[in-house]
Amino acid sequence: MLSRRTSPLQKVNGKIYLSTKRERPRSSAGPLNLLTKATGGADLVIMRRTWGRLFRYALIMLQIALYLKANGEISPIIFSDMELRQLEVLISIADNGSFSGAARALTTVQSNVSAHISRLEKELSTTLVERATGKLTEDGQIVVAHARRVFNQIQDIAAEVQSSEKEIQGECRLGCIGTTGRWLIPAILPVIKTRLPNIRVTISEGSTSSLLPRLIDGSLDAGIVHLPVEDEHLESHSLFAEDLMLLVDNKHQWAALDTITIAELVIEPLLLPPKNTALRRILDRAAGAQRLVFKSQAEIDGVRLLTSLAFEGFGAAIVPATAAPSWLTGEFKRIKVPELPRRVVGWVQRGRPLPSKATQAVDAVIREVIELAEFNQPGVHTGKGAFPLKRSS
Repeated sequence: MLSRRTSPLQKVNGKIYLSTKRERPRSSAGPLNLLTKATGGADLVIMRRTWGRLFRYALIMLQIALYLKANGEISPIIFSDMELRQLEVLISIADNGSFSGAARALTTVQSNVSAHISRLEKELSTTLVERATGKLTEDGQIVVAHARRVFNQIQDIAAEVQSSEKEIQGECRLGCIGTTGRWLIPAILPVIKTRLPNIRVTISEGSTSSLLPRLIDGSLDAGIVHLPVEDEHLESHSLFAEDLMLLVDNKHQWAALDTITIAELVIEPLLLPPKNTALRRILDRAAGAQRLVFKSQAEIDGVRLLTSLAFEGFGAAIVPATAAPSWLTGEFKRIKVPELPRRVVGWVQRGRPLPSKATQAVDAVIREVIELAEFNQPGVHTGKGAFPLKRSS
């Protein structure tokens, strides 16, 4: 049998058992195996005696996953004595920027914070926090990212167990692109409050490119983003398609028009998104198909800022329809550009693990609200035939 002083692994009847300090492996006659994985002819078996140890083994799984990601194989030594409190302290340091700040936030003394971090660093054989600055090392940032996911999953476990089909509870951490959020979020929040009063929704605004990594690492449960999304870890479905339209103030020379062609648009400089953005690629492809090139008055990174500048009369801009919600009034004009393709916006979530009941319920509400709201928003389309990337004029 392997010594506890050198490794938390113990070998019994040809199998390697992973246990904690306060729990020694029993014979193979009756353990409940949570995981069995072939590794060099031996089985790695994680056992637990009571459901109260579920959290500890979730952390062990985290350690195994971290090692597998880095090395592609099971480590010969797996540390099993990590505690939730240690991870909570590390997260608090990340959020508050120092040991003293973490101590205040956790209503404890700084020596306790230091002790927890020292034990965690010893178990992981790495430095997680720079003592001179209080900033996380690269390894510290990795551990914090995974620790946040662990705490999120723990909260989801409790919510799932307590939820019923009629009374769903829990949290949905939702990311949303800014243009869609400006139109959609005011419409869905009252419905969620009424129908799903026990679901806490946290909404993060960002671009598609900034939200997708957060979906993959588990810090978001789902996202409303620009499709298509090509990632084997993510699943998606379309919510709506929206026209790309020209936005000008009422004093602009094009303000009298209801529609405009790409050939007319390329004559005058426009406020355009940067060339490395999805929207700019759509515009350049549409113009390039006619062997035309848009002229840039200025490149603006951010559709909401682009829209605001057009509202204020600083120039004409091509923006998605939801960038100018129907409830927004002012001295501006929406002009159709029939030759431009529609932008498709959809719901994206991880394929595994499956979304919680709370996340599924929010998805259902959003779909229903969009079906009703499309009639009140110019340029938004749902249903059959709404999603071809190109449409006829």
